Amino acid sequence: MPDKIKYKRILLKLSGEALAGDEKHGINVKTLENICDQIKELVDLGVQIGIVVGGGNFWRGKYGYNMERTTSDYMGMLATCINGLALQDALEARGVYTRLQTAIEMREIAEPYIKRKAVKHLEKGRVVIFSCGTGNPYFTTDTAAALRAAEIDAEVILVGKTIDGVYSDDPKVNPKAVKYDKISYLDILNKDLKVMDSTATSLCRDNNISLIVFAIDKPENMVKAILGEKVGTIISN
Repeated sequence: MPDKIKYKRILLKLSGEALAGDEKHGINVKTLENICDQIKELVDLGVQIGIVVGGGNFWRGKYGYNMERTTSDYMGMLATCINGLALQDALEARGVYTRLQTAIEMREIAEPYIKRKAVKHLEKGRVVIFSCGTGNPYFTTDTAAALRAAEIDAEVILVGKTIDGVYSDDPKVNPKAVKYDKISYLDILNKDLKVMDSTATSLCRDNNISLIVFAIDKPENMVKAILGEKVGTIISN
Protein backbone atom coordinates (compact mmCIF):
# COMPACT_ATOMS: atom_id res chain seq x y z
CA MET A 1 0.00 0.00 0.00
CA PRO A 2 1.40 3.45 -0.86
CA ASP A 3 2.84 5.38 2.10
CA LYS A 4 0.81 8.44 1.10
CA ILE A 5 -2.48 6.78 2.06
CA LYS A 6 -3.68 8.39 5.29
CA TYR A 7 -6.53 5.96 6.01
CA LYS A 8 -6.51 2.22 5.40
CA ARG A 9 -10.16 1.45 6.17
CA ILE A 10 -12.98 3.94 5.68
CA LEU A 11 -16.75 4.14 5.83
CA LEU A 12 -18.31 6.18 3.03
CA LYS A 13 -21.74 7.62 3.82
CA LEU A 14 -23.77 8.45 0.73
CA SER A 15 -27.21 10.01 0.92
CA GLY A 16 -29.84 8.84 -1.52
CA GLU A 17 -29.99 12.38 -2.87
CA ALA A 18 -26.29 12.12 -3.75
CA LEU A 19 -27.17 9.44 -6.31
CA ALA A 20 -30.05 11.48 -7.75
CA GLY A 21 -27.81 14.31 -8.96
CA ASP A 22 -29.61 17.31 -10.41
CA GLU A 23 -32.74 15.24 -10.98
CA LYS A 24 -33.43 15.20 -7.22
CA HIS A 25 -35.25 11.87 -7.52
CA GLY A 26 -34.33 8.36 -8.60
CA ILE A 27 -30.80 7.53 -9.77
CA ASN A 28 -28.79 9.71 -12.12
CA VAL A 29 -26.63 7.28 -14.09
CA LYS A 30 -23.83 9.79 -14.76
CA THR A 31 -23.66 10.79 -11.09
CA LEU A 32 -23.58 7.13 -10.05
CA GLU A 33 -20.78 6.41 -12.52
CA ASN A 34 -18.71 9.39 -11.34
CA ILE A 35 -18.97 8.28 -7.71
CA CYS A 36 -18.09 4.68 -8.56
CA ASP A 37 -15.09 5.79 -10.64
CA GLN A 38 -13.66 7.46 -7.53
CA ILE A 39 -14.45 4.46 -5.33
CA LYS A 40 -12.57 2.25 -7.80
CA GLU A 41 -9.60 4.60 -7.61
CA LEU A 42 -9.59 4.24 -3.83
CA VAL A 43 -9.77 0.45 -4.12
CA ASP A 44 -6.85 0.50 -6.56
CA LEU A 45 -4.86 2.47 -3.96
CA GLY A 46 -5.49 -0.33 -1.45
CA VAL A 47 -8.15 1.36 0.69
CA GLN A 48 -10.71 -0.92 2.36
CA ILE A 49 -14.17 0.57 1.87
CA GLY A 50 -17.53 0.08 3.53
CA ILE A 51 -20.48 2.10 2.22
CA VAL A 52 -23.72 3.06 3.95
CA VAL A 53 -26.26 4.44 1.51
CA GLY A 54 -29.48 6.29 2.25
CA GLY A 55 -32.78 6.08 0.39
CA GLY A 56 -34.08 9.65 0.30
CA ASN A 57 -34.06 9.74 -3.50
CA PHE A 58 -36.95 7.27 -3.37
CA TRP A 59 -38.49 7.48 0.08
CA ARG A 60 -37.98 9.01 3.51
CA GLY A 61 -39.82 8.04 6.66
CA LYS A 62 -41.24 11.56 6.95
CA TYR A 63 -42.89 11.17 3.52
CA GLY A 64 -45.43 8.89 5.17
CA TYR A 65 -47.45 11.80 6.62
CA ASN A 66 -50.40 10.00 8.23
CA MET A 67 -48.79 6.59 7.74
CA GLU A 68 -47.77 4.58 10.79
CA ARG A 69 -44.13 5.57 11.51
CA THR A 70 -42.57 2.12 11.55
CA THR A 71 -44.21 1.20 8.22
CA SER A 72 -42.90 4.37 6.60
CA ASP A 73 -39.41 3.77 8.02
CA TYR A 74 -39.34 0.20 6.70
CA MET A 75 -40.26 1.53 3.27
CA GLY A 76 -37.24 3.82 3.53
CA MET A 77 -35.04 0.85 4.40
CA LEU A 78 -36.17 -0.93 1.23
CA ALA A 79 -35.29 2.21 -0.74
CA THR A 80 -31.70 2.01 0.57
CA CYS A 81 -31.50 -1.52 -0.81
CA ILE A 82 -32.43 -0.28 -4.30
CA ASN A 83 -29.54 2.17 -4.11
CA GLY A 84 -27.24 -0.53 -2.76
CA LEU A 85 -27.99 -2.76 -5.73
CA ALA A 86 -27.31 0.13 -8.12
CA LEU A 87 -23.94 0.80 -6.48
CA GLN A 88 -23.04 -2.88 -6.54
CA ASP A 89 -23.87 -3.18 -10.23
CA ALA A 90 -21.92 -0.04 -11.19
CA LEU A 91 -18.87 -1.06 -9.15
CA GLU A 92 -18.78 -4.60 -10.50
CA ALA A 93 -19.05 -3.21 -14.05
CA ARG A 94 -15.72 -1.54 -13.21
CA GLY A 95 -14.14 -4.75 -12.01
CA VAL A 96 -14.54 -3.96 -8.31
CA TYR A 97 -15.58 -6.96 -6.22
CA THR A 98 -18.45 -6.06 -3.90
CA ARG A 99 -20.80 -7.54 -1.35
CA LEU A 100 -24.21 -6.10 -0.53
CA GLN A 101 -25.26 -6.76 3.05
CA THR A 102 -28.68 -5.91 4.44
CA ALA A 103 -29.82 -5.37 8.02
CA ILE A 104 -33.13 -6.99 7.03
CA GLU A 105 -32.77 -10.46 5.50
CA MET A 106 -33.53 -10.78 1.80
CA ARG A 107 -31.24 -13.65 0.89
CA GLU A 108 -32.20 -13.82 -2.78
CA ILE A 109 -30.47 -10.50 -3.48
CA ALA A 110 -27.99 -9.86 -0.66
CA GLU A 111 -26.17 -11.30 2.34
CA PRO A 112 -27.56 -10.66 5.81
CA TYR A 113 -25.32 -8.29 7.75
CA ILE A 114 -22.74 -10.19 9.79
CA LYS A 115 -19.88 -8.17 11.23
CA ARG A 116 -17.22 -10.88 10.93
CA LYS A 117 -18.18 -11.58 7.34
CA ALA A 118 -18.05 -7.88 6.49
CA VAL A 119 -14.56 -7.52 7.94
CA LYS A 120 -13.37 -10.62 6.07
CA HIS A 121 -14.68 -9.16 2.79
CA LEU A 122 -12.88 -5.88 3.50
CA GLU A 123 -9.63 -7.70 4.20
CA LYS A 124 -9.95 -9.44 0.84
CA GLY A 125 -10.29 -6.09 -0.92
CA ARG A 126 -14.03 -6.21 -1.54
CA VAL A 127 -16.22 -3.15 -1.14
CA VAL A 128 -19.02 -3.88 1.33
CA ILE A 129 -22.29 -1.98 0.86
CA PHE A 130 -24.49 -1.82 3.96
CA SER A 131 -28.17 -1.20 3.23
CA CYS A 132 -31.44 -1.13 5.19
CA GLY A 133 -29.91 1.18 7.79
CA THR A 134 -29.71 -0.42 11.24
CA GLY A 135 -32.73 -2.59 10.47
CA ASN A 136 -34.77 -0.67 13.03
CA PRO A 137 -37.35 2.10 12.65
CA TYR A 138 -36.71 5.50 14.28
CA PHE A 139 -33.00 5.34 13.34
CA THR A 140 -31.52 7.12 10.34
CA THR A 141 -28.84 5.92 7.93
CA ASP A 142 -26.56 8.49 9.63
CA THR A 143 -26.79 6.37 12.75
CA ALA A 144 -26.25 3.25 10.65
CA ALA A 145 -23.06 4.80 9.24
CA ALA A 146 -21.71 5.59 12.71
CA LEU A 147 -22.66 2.12 13.95
CA ARG A 148 -21.12 0.21 11.03
CA ALA A 149 -17.98 2.37 11.17
CA ALA A 150 -17.53 1.46 14.83
CA GLU A 151 -18.21 -2.23 14.17
CA ILE A 152 -15.71 -2.58 11.30
CA ASP A 153 -13.09 -0.36 13.01
CA ALA A 154 -13.12 2.27 10.27
CA GLU A 155 -10.55 5.00 10.80
CA VAL A 156 -12.74 7.74 9.35
CA ILE A 157 -16.22 8.35 7.94
CA LEU A 158 -16.44 10.28 4.68
CA VAL A 159 -19.78 12.05 4.33
CA GLY A 160 -20.83 13.24 0.88
CA LYS A 161 -23.13 16.27 1.11
CA THR A 162 -24.72 18.72 -1.32
CA ILE A 163 -22.57 21.47 0.28
CA ASP A 164 -18.79 21.50 0.62
CA GLY A 165 -18.46 21.24 4.38
CA VAL A 166 -19.94 22.29 7.71
CA TYR A 167 -21.25 25.86 8.04
CA SER A 168 -22.52 27.95 10.95
CA ASP A 169 -25.86 28.14 9.14
CA ASP A 170 -27.40 26.89 5.91
CA PRO A 171 -25.28 28.63 3.22
CA LYS A 172 -28.10 28.21 0.71
CA VAL A 173 -30.30 30.39 2.90
CA ASN A 174 -27.78 32.57 4.74
CA PRO A 175 -24.96 33.86 2.48
CA LYS A 176 -23.09 35.08 5.60
CA ALA A 177 -22.79 31.55 6.97
CA VAL A 178 -19.20 30.72 7.97
CA LYS A 179 -17.52 27.50 6.86
CA TYR A 180 -15.51 25.53 9.41
CA ASP A 181 -12.28 23.81 8.39
CA LYS A 182 -12.24 21.89 11.67
CA ILE A 183 -14.82 21.54 14.42
CA SER A 184 -15.37 19.26 17.41
CA TYR A 185 -18.29 16.90 17.94
CA LEU A 186 -19.12 18.78 21.13
CA ASP A 187 -19.48 22.04 19.17
CA ILE A 188 -21.63 20.26 16.57
CA LEU A 189 -24.00 19.15 19.33
CA ASN A 190 -23.95 22.42 21.28
CA LYS A 191 -24.56 24.55 18.19
CA ASP A 192 -27.14 22.09 16.86
CA LEU A 193 -25.46 21.98 13.45
CA LYS A 194 -27.31 19.61 11.14
CA VAL A 195 -24.40 17.48 9.90
CA MET A 196 -25.75 14.15 11.12
CA ASP A 197 -28.52 13.45 13.56
CA SER A 198 -27.60 13.77 17.25
CA THR A 199 -27.59 9.99 17.82
CA ALA A 200 -25.03 9.46 15.04
CA THR A 201 -22.94 12.44 16.19
CA SER A 202 -22.82 11.14 19.76
CA LEU A 203 -21.92 7.64 18.56
CA CYS A 204 -18.99 9.00 16.53
CA ARG A 205 -17.88 11.12 19.46
CA ASP A 206 -18.06 8.27 21.96
CA ASN A 207 -16.08 5.95 19.66
CA ASN A 208 -13.58 8.64 18.63
CA ILE A 209 -14.27 8.26 14.90
CA SER A 210 -13.31 11.29 12.81
CA LEU A 211 -15.64 12.60 10.12
CA ILE A 212 -14.79 14.37 6.86
CA VAL A 213 -17.68 16.24 5.23
CA PHE A 214 -17.17 17.01 1.54
CA ALA A 215 -19.14 18.02 -1.56
CA ILE A 216 -20.44 14.94 -3.37
CA ASP A 217 -20.76 16.84 -6.65
CA LYS A 218 -16.94 16.68 -6.67
CA PRO A 219 -16.41 12.97 -5.91
CA GLU A 220 -12.66 13.36 -6.54
CA ASN A 221 -12.62 14.86 -3.03
CA MET A 222 -12.82 11.30 -1.72
CA VAL A 223 -9.41 10.50 -3.13
CA LYS A 224 -7.96 13.83 -1.98
CA ALA A 225 -9.17 13.20 1.58
CA ILE A 226 -7.60 9.73 1.67
CA LEU A 227 -4.32 11.20 0.44
CA GLY A 228 -4.42 13.65 3.35
CA GLU A 229 -5.26 16.77 1.34
CA LYS A 230 -7.39 19.49 2.89
CA VAL A 231 -10.98 18.80 1.86
CA GLY A 232 -14.27 20.04 3.29
CA THR A 233 -14.58 19.99 7.09
CA ILE A 234 -12.96 17.62 9.58
CA ILE A 235 -14.98 16.78 12.69
CA SER A 236 -13.27 15.07 15.61
CA ASN A 237 -12.89 15.12 19.36
